[in-house]
Amino acid sequence: MRIGIFGGSFDPVHLGHLIAAETAREHAGLDRVLFVPAARPPHKLDRTLAPAADRRAMLELATGGHPAFEVSSIELDRDGISYTVETLRALSSRFPADRLVLLLGPDAVRGLPTWREPAEIARLAELVTVERESLDDASGLLSEPALIRLLGRAAVEQLVESRVRMPAVGIRATSIRHAVRAGQSIRYLVPAAVAAYITHHGLYSEPDARQA
Repeated sequence: MRIGIFGGSFDPVHLGHLIAAETAREHAGLDRVLFVPAARPPHKLDRTLAPAADRRAMLELATGGHPAFEVSSIELDRDGISYTVETLRALSSRFPADRLVLLLGPDAVRGLPTWREPAEIARLAELVTVERESLDDASGLLSEPALIRLLGRAAVEQLVESRVRMPAVGIRATSIRHAVRAGQSIRYLVPAAVAAYITHHGLYSEPDARQA
């Protein structure tokens, strides 16, 4: 079985996340997609996220109708800083007979050499780049010396060649949070159940300086 690993803060989950996951599921031949909300992403240590329970609940609402989508609380249960290599090690032990496929945007792939134990990440999981048409350009990865040193040119070329192209959805969690705070509609940006949850629980009504 091929299991896609889709990590992020999901603060909140929005339709762009779901479209990316569904496109990757279909075009990368995934049997399941695990949405893995981070407890404390290393690149967002200076920001306050919505409570873990709320982010997980919104993911459950957003993915509940899809038989191949599943929410994993592996990083929330572990707490602390959410390092991808630790998550992949744990999932490899949990699913020893399956192939893990790590879903990453081009910017995340570009930054992979700076992550904790990047070579181990590449060993534990197949890397798949998800590119938003007209918004991202994964071909630029071929001009990243650090990435080529890490993976090898042939592997980077294959990563670019096999990239998954999704529609140009420019929805950002930052914009959603700002809209909520301004009293503006977020209809058609997030699933209806997620919008209702945000309203019911009063999420994102206070000013913040987060970017995501």
